[in-house]
Amino acid sequence: MNYLWAFVIGGAICVVGQLLIDYTSLSPARILTGYVVSGVILSAVGVYQPLVDLAGAGASVPLLGFGHLLAQGVKQAVDQCGLPGIFTGGLTAAAGGIAASLLFALLAALVGNSKDQN
Repeated sequence: MNYLWAFVIGGAICVVGQLLIDYTSLSPARILTGYVVSGVILSAVGVYQPLVDLAGAGASVPLLGFGHLLAQGVKQAVDQCGLPGIFTGGLTAAAGGIAASLLFALLAALVGNSKDQN
């Protein structure tokens, strides 16, 4: 049942993104930013954590989940060290994922063979 909920919730998030691409004039960069900010807002009002509990990776892997991770990191850092946690919490919480994405991008660049588009 966990797989089904992950598929349904994650798929619904992707469908909304695809509809935004198809039926609006928003650029992909604006949609990406909107998803991350929406994840932060939904996490701040307490709506996103129950969704993560229900759907697992279906809700925590998409961009909304990244915004949720940043918000939870800031919340935890503010609880631990006060106001400076606003500036350090999000990066501390997401450091592992960011480092992994940079490492895998480097490996892909080393293994892949780029070609001129012209």
